[in-house]
Amino acid sequence: MRQIFASLVGIVLLATVGLVFAQSLGDIARETRQKEKAKGTAKKKVITNEEIPESPDLNPGSQETVGNLQAESPAGAASGSHSADEWKSTIQAQKNRVASLQAQIDKLNASIHYVVESNYYNGVQYNQHQAKKQQQVENLKVQLAEQKKKLDEMQEAARKAGMGSAVYDP
Repeated sequence: MRQIFASLVGIVLLATVGLVFAQSLGDIARETRQKEKAKGTAKKKVITNEEIPESPDLNPGSQETVGNLQAESPAGAASGSHSADEWKSTIQAQKNRVASLQAQIDKLNASIHYVVESNYYNGVQYNQHQAKKQQQVENLKVQLAEQKKKLDEMQEAARKAGMGSAVYDP
């Protein structure tokens, strides 16, 4: 009798579990979206320029353009109004920009592979795409040189402001 009762309970549990998981996650999401749409509660967020930081921190693998980043000008920084911690953080941020650009250049360089055009049916287009990548690398190298120059100027300004090498060469 116990075996029959246990097997009956097991069958009921399996049937219940089957009903619970019968609806897919996509169906549930669709229903939720439709309910929100019907209620009018689905709100769209509008992002304005005030909510976007002026110079975001970049990851080395990021594909963002770094040319628009503005480092603090060494001329304005030389006024001596900065503490050692401010100098150090500003210089470190500039070093991060340089490292990010270098990582982008390395990643892009590693992805450039020209082919013998006659061996592939789309070899010409492929090589044109690789040439565009090569041009992007050249543009990034120009930006890298500018960012390195800014870093050197910032380090020199910190040195002239009387900061120790632990500040301008962290």
